[in-house]
Amino acid sequence: MKVEVRYYTRSGNTKKLAEAIAKAVGVEAKPVDEPLKEDVDILFLGSSVYAYGVDDNIKKFISNIDVQVGKVINFSTAALIKSTYKQVGKLLAKKGIVQAEEEFYCKGSFGSIHKGKPDENDCKAAAEFAKKVIS
Repeated sequence: MKVEVRYYTRSGNTKKLAEAIAKAVGVEAKPVDEPLKEDVDILFLGSSVYAYGVDDNIKKFISNIDVQVGKVINFSTAALIKSTYKQVGKLLAKKGIVQAEEEFYCKGSFGSIHKGKPDENDCKAAAEFAKKVIS
């Protein structure tokens, strides 16, 4: 099974989760400015919410996917909004790419809000989630 992990982050919150997920599934976490080069069965795609929306870098990454993707597993962090699942799902649907029902979300720190998040426990939970998805 071919698995890839891509993420976008400004603060480093989503990168923490991406690295935990990647380590758990035995691949390298890469930023979304590194396109997919071959077909994948599972793509873990990490994003966060900025001004109530996913960043343009995520939109660009999705629109530029030109390989076969079996399914995308969304993971995200945010200080105020629940997750990026619906927003990312709409972008993927336009490309005809399936988004899995399961997702991983945790709070992300923003200024003094949710300081220290994601923490070690969140990263452990993300890794366990990833292992369960690929098993």
